[in-house]
Amino acid sequence: MKEQFSKVLWAKYKEDFKQQYGEHPSVISTLFVIGLGEIEQELTELTKEQKQEVIHVGLCTLLENQGFYERLGVDEDGWPHFEVTAKAETVDIEKQEPFLRQQILNYFNYE
Repeated sequence: MKEQFSKVLWAKYKEDFKQQYGEHPSVISTLFVIGLGEIEQELTELTKEQKQEVIHVGLCTLLENQGFYERLGVDEDGWPHFEVTAKAETVDIEKQEPFLRQQILNYFNYE
C-alpha cells in the first residue's frame, strides 16, 4: 500500500464517471461497474446477493493487480473465480479508501 493517491486524478475520474453514468462515483459503485465488466454474461435484473457478488468480483479484480488474488478461471455462467494468494495487512478504513481509489485509477489507466 505504498502508492501515492492522486486527488487530482480522482477528481477527473469522478467527472468522467458522472458524464457516463449520471452521478459521481463511490468506491462501491465503481467496484460494481468493474465487476460487471469482468463477468462474461449479460446481466439484467440482479438480486441483492448477486449485486454483492458483482462488487466482490470488482474488488478481487483490483486486488489481483496487487498480487492479493489470482484468477482461477470463469465458470459455466461466465463468472470469474479467484483465490487468495497473499494476506493483506490490516489497515484502518482511512487508508483503505485511498488505496482502493488509487487501484481504480490504475484499472482505468488514469495517469
